[in-house]
Amino acid sequence: MPSEFQLIQQFFQREQAEQPAAGVLLGIGDDCALLQIPTGKQLAVTVDTLVAGVHFPLDADPQLIAERALRTNLSDLAAMGADPLWFTLALTLPDSNEDWLRSFSRGLFACAREYGIALVGGDTTSGPLTITIQAMGAIAPQQTMRRDGANAGDFILVTNTLGDGAAALASIQNSRVFNDEHAEYLLQRFYRPIPRLSESTLIREFASSALDISDGLVADLQHICDASDLGAVIYVEDLPLSAAIQSLADPTQAQRWALAGGDDYELCFTVPPENMADIAMLIAQGKLQATVIGEMIPGHKVICELDGEPFALTTTGYQHFSP
Repeated sequence: MPSEFQLIQQFFQREQAEQPAAGVLLGIGDDCALLQIPTGKQLAVTVDTLVAGVHFPLDADPQLIAERALRTNLSDLAAMGADPLWFTLALTLPDSNEDWLRSFSRGLFACAREYGIALVGGDTTSGPLTITIQAMGAIAPQQTMRRDGANAGDFILVTNTLGDGAAALASIQNSRVFNDEHAEYLLQRFYRPIPRLSESTLIREFASSALDISDGLVADLQHICDASDLGAVIYVEDLPLSAAIQSLADPTQAQRWALAGGDDYELCFTVPPENMADIAMLIAQGKLQATVIGEMIPGHKVICELDGEPFALTTTGYQHFSP
């Protein structure tokens, strides 16, 4: 059985060595990486753990698992307005299956090359399959998008479409049946969510606050409300929905997935009225796909309305460790 160091060298160190990265003074192979932050920038750091059977199926393709793990971390960088730089990887493995590791490594580095982020260190250990990635990026201080910057009257927008992550999980678990084209689209949305990094660079000088939607729109928007000491209203009829989930016979199910399903990894951001002309121009030019879905209001809670009437939810989003 290969040792930990042999596994790291075979599947991770050699691959990264072929991709020189800016700011890496010392990368994989020592006790610490030595990194040089770009001049005048702040370092944004995020970390996420994915557990087999909780965040992805036990029998999922390791190449897709790797892509999902890195892409979801890149989404956090996008939410802050940060440009990707480096990441570390901690792998807990039930065994040293070289075919599994080869496929995982292939997916990981394909994604890393696509988004220009470098692996600079990590760890491996034995146990139930668990993947932890820490991603780092750089951001100019005046362009940071935080959760505490919203004001009453700000418009609430989301990128792309919502509800696809929850619909994908339903499709994977066979609790909902979609045609082949829609099923493939949803599978890609689940395993290969697009971190909205290019959108982030466009909106970061106009947005007052932002986050990415991982636990569900209502649950995540509540974080902006809490940080900004405000409430929010969502106009359910304005939620952007993909053709895949619009194909459902039950439109209410599609709306509930969009509001509370999670796993979308789209950006939710707020924009002051005086900046909406700039955002509207980006949308009109086709540079930004985003939809106004509500506004920030006095209060403390997120409320949902459908055609002016209250829209009830039985759950607002994914709850970690909930019974």
